[in-house]
Amino acid sequence: MTEAAQAPEADGVFRLIYRSRNLIAPDDRKAVLGTLFSGARSNNKKQDITGALLVHGDWFAQVLEGSEEPVRALFAHIEQDDRHDQVAILEAGQAERVFGRWAMARVSAEGEPDIPLIAHRDGIAAAAGRGTTAAQEAVLDVMRKATRDNTHAV
Repeated sequence: MTEAAQAPEADGVFRLIYRSRNLIAPDDRKAVLGTLFSGARSNNKKQDITGALLVHGDWFAQVLEGSEEPVRALFAHIEQDDRHDQVAILEAGQAERVFGRWAMARVSAEGEPDIPLIAHRDGIAAAAGRGTTAAQEAVLDVMRKATRDNTHAV
């Protein structure tokens, strides 16, 4: 990806990156993930939570950025969701928001295009033609590694 998507926010936010095993039956994944994705984008936008979701095989990796309390509350909900197993925090702490315009995005693991989604006043739209920044790629690389190398303890 060659175009810069956006510059990081000047003020810091809380960032949490986690990985979990996807328990959705393979035949149901497309429909369930579509519904999950639509709801997450809407709910996250209301709470000013941004980030990206990677779905690779039987694994999820997600980065959530926003105020600490709503991000931790969302993560606590995810930990209790029966579509997830082996939920593990990869990183958590203060950081610069690097997914500020992404309400959510589907990020490919390898060989497929990423689908960044941009939040607008009237909704969410695909950010066709936008690339990622070096800061975004650094976070996405953590997520990609976690789903490829899912046998190590985190």
